[in-house]
Amino acid sequence: MTAKYAIILAAGQGTRMKSKLYKVLHKVCGKTMVEHVLTQIEKNNMDEVVTIVGHGAQKVEETLGDRTEYALQKEQLGTGHAVLQAEKLLGGKKGITLITCGDTPLFTTQTFNELFEYHQQKGAVATVLTATAENPFGYGRIIRNDLGIVEKIVEQKDATKEEVAIKEINTGVYCFDNEALFSALHKINNNNVQGEYYLTDVMEIFKKQHEIVAAYKMKDFSESMGVNDRVALAAATKLMRHRINEKHMRDGVTLIDPETTYIDADVKIGADTIIEPGVSLRGSTVIGEDCLIGAHSDICDSVIHNGVTITSSTLEGAEMQDESNIGPYSHLRPAAQIGKKVHIGNFVEVKKAEIGENTKVGHLTYVGDATLGKDINVGCGCVFVNYDGKNKHHTVVGDHSFVGSASNMIAPLHIADHAYIAAGSTITNDVSTHDMAIARGRQVNKKGYYDRYPCAETSKKDVKN
Repeated sequence: MTAKYAIILAAGQGTRMKSKLYKVLHKVCGKTMVEHVLTQIEKNNMDEVVTIVGHGAQKVEETLGDRTEYALQKEQLGTGHAVLQAEKLLGGKKGITLITCGDTPLFTTQTFNELFEYHQQKGAVATVLTATAENPFGYGRIIRNDLGIVEKIVEQKDATKEEVAIKEINTGVYCFDNEALFSALHKINNNNVQGEYYLTDVMEIFKKQHEIVAAYKMKDFSESMGVNDRVALAAATKLMRHRINEKHMRDGVTLIDPETTYIDADVKIGADTIIEPGVSLRGSTVIGEDCLIGAHSDICDSVIHNGVTITSSTLEGAEMQDESNIGPYSHLRPAAQIGKKVHIGNFVEVKKAEIGENTKVGHLTYVGDATLGKDINVGCGCVFVNYDGKNKHHTVVGDHSFVGSASNMIAPLHIADHAYIAAGSTITNDVSTHDMAIARGRQVNKKGYYDRYPCAETSKKDVKN
């Protein structure tokens, strides 16, 4: 079997992005552009992948890790010079080398595979991936002879008036015979407007050697979109979002309004789940089957099991078990673990807490650094007070307990099974099973005191009016 290699060009800084972040590290649907490219390449079962790094080399390597090897381009002297930096890793090896750019996040595995197959079918030494562009400005043009055979590739700045009018463009993706590629790279020069070593110049070298140079025209030009500024980044994101949303819908997920639904590339969603408008699903979020994700919910890096209802709420690093529900306007922060059939009502915040099966936390409550058992009722306006100004402390509430409204649990605290906290209490000591804890001042009614306060004067005026 023929060996397959890949080279990803990711050395450019991307000045037109006007950003401190290196171009290929800008994200499209939750994943950096260079990660998108590498992911699609990996699916073609490559024998070796080399990423050419330059500006931001360390950050790129931190992002991609050991999924690829790296070659450093210290000076940016053109695409031909960039590819030549991989010679120490790939030079002298037999096989086919795919070359693509790290700022083209929309290419698919299928397109790369079709290019490989076409290259082998034609017995070519080089094959360029082309497309027809209605507005080809900025792209290299494919120059063919009368028989349709590729003669050369001309960059925009070096093109004649006639060549500029050509709409078949170079997408920047190629297949090469690996040994022939590195041999030809040593023969190119930088005699052009840019003063750079163009990778495309190897095509003319191959033609002079009477080698076969082929061109495979892809069907969908939009796949080839390169991102050089924020406008293109937004356009690429929109196309990627459409692709992601369509895949989920075809897999059995209902998106009420795909145009206003934002789903990152790595999100997984089960069949028969319904996603309402304005929802954002980010990071490594996993959602099960038969869920309802209500309008304008924002869920990041969370695990949602089957049959869960989320109503206009925010989740980050949280987990909700089967048939639990939350919202509206509640917030699950990192390490929130919501058990089966748990109800989290409106305006509730949960952080680093485990809430057991069938427990209800109705509304206006903060649960932080706590373990709540099953079948507990937590009343309105309760606070699990976990911070003493220096350290965080933990509260445990046992099964079948009742926490009355407007209560404060001052951690560290242990409330046993079947315990009762009276409404309005501030609890500082442990509570034993079957006990009721009440911690509030005794009520005293002062006869006639209403008339001493300003409200009495106001009420008299209201009566006269």
